[in-house]
Amino acid sequence: MKFHHCTFKAMGTPCDIQLYAKTQAKAEEVANAAIADVRRLEARYSRYRDDSFLSAINRAAAAGGCIKVDEETAGLLNYAATCYGQSDGLFDITSGILRRAWRFDQDRLPDPAQIQGLLEKVGWHKLRWNPPVLEFPIPGMEIDFGGIVKEYAVDRAAALCQGAGIRHGVINLGGDIKVIGPRVDGSPWRIGIRDPRHKEAVMQTILLREGALASSGDYERCLIVDGVRYGHILNPKTGWPVRYLTAVSVVADFCVVAGSASTIAMLKEEDGPAWLDNLGLPHLWVDAQGKSGGSIEISNDL
Repeated sequence: MKFHHCTFKAMGTPCDIQLYAKTQAKAEEVANAAIADVRRLEARYSRYRDDSFLSAINRAAAAGGCIKVDEETAGLLNYAATCYGQSDGLFDITSGILRRAWRFDQDRLPDPAQIQGLLEKVGWHKLRWNPPVLEFPIPGMEIDFGGIVKEYAVDRAAALCQGAGIRHGVINLGGDIKVIGPRVDGSPWRIGIRDPRHKEAVMQTILLREGALASSGDYERCLIVDGVRYGHILNPKTGWPVRYLTAVSVVADFCVVAGSASTIAMLKEEDGPAWLDNLGLPHLWVDAQGKSGGSIEISNDL
């Protein structure tokens, strides 16, 4: 078996794919196909591209109109609706509009009046979703697949690799990870979980032979004002950052499930650890005081 490791950048983050295949050419061919699909999804659902389908949706939203979506987008919207319901409205793909108030490249807090004004245009329940038509009765809303599409891309890339006969590999899109079977010798892949307060440090190492790992935390984007840390995960009901947990990692069969579960736990604040326990998936959490807990099996042979 030949080992192939390639790195690339997509969805605003460093990514890498590691595969074992019978020949180097086969490994490269499969990796390139997976990368092409990641880039397809990025082009389709990027909020930074005027020619993306997401931008077309948000132009309809801005006008208070409606738009017919394709089957893949409908699947993402159905999943978003499920997450909204299971999180009691905390996982909300309409909350991205709050970024207009929160500027994490500045050292000041937003005007509470601006946040309050934006909250009037936040709420999945304010939309009308009758597949395949998405309608925006309130002009000026928008949606953002940022909490779903990267993890969905991981699962898609892994499925493409498996469909091409790959049985050993790892897809890693900026820390959202899907394992395609163990290493060739049967040993697990070693995956580091980042320390939320020390960017280059690994807090724990876990061993995976299959499944997916995703993490959420306040370390990606934050600002500190008067000694108080404000992370980028915003409660869609208050418009303010969550403060109780600093990082959550979840292991699941699919990356999109691990990603949404970790985010929902962050949004649930002090109720997050108990919610994770009830969910029954392996997980690890760290709170703002540095206390940690969870059920992920940790590797002790660092």
